[in-house]
Amino acid sequence: MQHRGAWKNRWTFMLATAGSAIGLGNIWKLPYMIGVNGGSAFVLVFIACIFFVGIPLMMTEIMLGRRAQKNPFNAMQQLALEANASTYWKYLGAAGMLAGVLILGFYSVIGGWVLSYIAVSTQGTFHNISATQSAQNFEALLNSPITLIFWHSLFMVMTMSVVARGVSAGLEKANNILIPALFAILLILLGYSMSVGDMHAAYQFMFTFDFTKITPVAVLSALGHAFFSLSLGMGAVMVYGSYLQRNVSIAKTTIYIAIADTMLGLLVGLAIYSLVFANHLAPNAGPGLIFQTLPIAFGHMPGGSFIAVLFFTLVAFAAWTSAISLVEPTIAWVVENTQVKRTHATLVLGIAIWLLGIAVSLSFSTWKTVTIIFGLGIFDTLDKLTSTIMLPLGGLMMAIFSGYVMKKNHLQDELNLKRKAYQIWTVTNNYVAPIAIFAVFIYLLGLVS
Repeated sequence: MQHRGAWKNRWTFMLATAGSAIGLGNIWKLPYMIGVNGGSAFVLVFIACIFFVGIPLMMTEIMLGRRAQKNPFNAMQQLALEANASTYWKYLGAAGMLAGVLILGFYSVIGGWVLSYIAVSTQGTFHNISATQSAQNFEALLNSPITLIFWHSLFMVMTMSVVARGVSAGLEKANNILIPALFAILLILLGYSMSVGDMHAAYQFMFTFDFTKITPVAVLSALGHAFFSLSLGMGAVMVYGSYLQRNVSIAKTTIYIAIADTMLGLLVGLAIYSLVFANHLAPNAGPGLIFQTLPIAFGHMPGGSFIAVLFFTLVAFAAWTSAISLVEPTIAWVVENTQVKRTHATLVLGIAIWLLGIAVSLSFSTWKTVTIIFGLGIFDTLDKLTSTIMLPLGGLMMAIFSGYVMKKNHLQDELNLKRKAYQIWTVTNNYVAPIAIFAVFIYLLGLVS
């Protein structure tokens, strides 16, 4: 068994975990979900869900990792033995690791789209672009398997090169640079949006709360996204927690990470919608918001090409830091259970995920007619399997394990909370979060409309 890495301090852990949480879900998905779910109504519910579901579950996952000081598979096995419970709980850790690998298989392809748009932005392609041209450009990208595979390959090389270097030299150094850079770019974009965009309209849209627009669908969508935006249920937070020192407060650290993650997503939303409203574009464009709608806005504003490069660089940084966390749990398992070196493990797993990404890339064109389950293509199958089944179920089971299987004194030792704070965590983790996740799980499976 090889020596385990560890974070140097709380700050590096916070940056790494924030990097895991801050990804395409914040910059790509959150803004368009705000747009299609009524703006401020969705924002209000989303913030509530972060605090009442996301934070307790993130505390739980960090606690499980730090308690065991192992990768998710070994951690759940050890914790189950410690609680005199069935060792089958280890498969909960294995499922999270598998989910991370499967997600990276298609996440890297989307990361490739972002890298492609950085390159396109530098060429001034968006200048005076029409809505039709913007849609055609994105469709042309999807229909070019060679282009998709090239950018997917580059994104995978970027990701695995960091993971191969280990905790201190790889994960820690990358996040120490990328996360501050990400926030710096965001501040520049915000400043620009305030000067040329319609920030007032964006603020009104996102923060003038209209309780009449809160619908069951908006509530469940916000709840689901709050859960996914913090990277919960896939083992990433657990393995990052396993590198955390014993003297660091899990509660305080989790709250800081959740606030940073949520603030970034909302600030990106403000920056995006101020440009959208200034250019009289629709706020409910859906998934195509940043790839089809924003290029139109960039193409009709002063300095738009430069801002487009900055924006897609921001998205690329966010995607990169999240991608690193997706594969780390599995690499940690290999390193801790075999004599295989981290670099060799990273190379082999990286090639496997790269091949999966090629299949995903082809599913938009050459293999468009290939279906896996329920008539879904390769990309949609991986997305639905992980986001609608594996992650919610993983989060639900972690809440159950910590709340009803672990010994109370072990929980108190790790969380180190005062009595009232511990009672709040117990209620949210044991009752609120499981019920909420179960509701999301049913909704996402189509049993609730």
